[in-house]
Amino acid sequence: MNVLTQKRHEIGKRDVISVLETVDVETGKRIILHEFDFLIEAPNWKKNGMELIYNSEGRIFSYDITSDISTLIDSGACDRCNNDHVLSPDHTKLAVSHHTYEDGMSRVYVLPVEGGVPALITPIAPSYLHGWSPDGKTLSYCAERNGEYDIYIIPAVGGVETRLTDTHGLNDGPEYSPCGNYIWFNSVRTGLMQVWRMNNDGSGQIQMTFDESNSWFPHVSPDGMKVAYITYKKGDVEAGDHPANKNVEIRLMSSEGGEYKTLVQLFGGQGTLNVNSWSPDSKKLAFVSYRMK
Repeated sequence: MNVLTQKRHEIGKRDVISVLETVDVETGKRIILHEFDFLIEAPNWKKNGMELIYNSEGRIFSYDITSDISTLIDSGACDRCNNDHVLSPDHTKLAVSHHTYEDGMSRVYVLPVEGGVPALITPIAPSYLHGWSPDGKTLSYCAERNGEYDIYIIPAVGGVETRLTDTHGLNDGPEYSPCGNYIWFNSVRTGLMQVWRMNNDGSGQIQMTFDESNSWFPHVSPDGMKVAYITYKKGDVEAGDHPANKNVEIRLMSSEGGEYKTLVQLFGGQGTLNVNSWSPDSKKLAFVSYRMK
């Protein structure tokens, strides 16, 4: 499966049951919030600690933990959203990646978090959103330009994009650290997909994981102390693939690097942990596991 295929959102249901869960990062205790009889993906945790945002069938929904009710967020013309969506630091805006009708490729849009008219931010496609700088001024994303997938940034109101990586092969999942000084990402440049970190201007790119797994989508906790990411076993997938319906792990390590611990083993992959899903108090992660019907 090539990168564009794996990133492209499949509109409609799959033959899966989606299990929205949380896990306590200290105890490992898992709590099932809701089981959906269709595909949902990629929860973001809202600042109030009681709501999650997820995507399903091209639309964006808000899930209230207390009432156990999901509500559609009106995203206007953005009705083919994939699992790359991010909340602004003040949680007043929502940025989404939507497959536009003219060519089917993903572009980034911003709209009010309660719903409203989306504004196009990245006219060049494909572009897949992953991060929002803590000062609210910049978006980070993975984009294919001239046959190469690299990390880019752009003003959150739109403007000229800046390329931060230029190594051959896939560079993906760029997400700002809470301090704003770093961007975490994953790169296949060493042969396996590994977690990397760089300065927010693209300098100082350093490898942070060194194991024999393919590691994706590093998410830094709000307190800046921990990093969660998802891994596939070597040999289960090509290094540049992150497909659905695989046995995977959610791992945890210090933001300074070093040893990791396995937090969760599950059946999932694509859709499980694509975007930052840390609780505001840095104590829990939200994620999606799957069961085949």
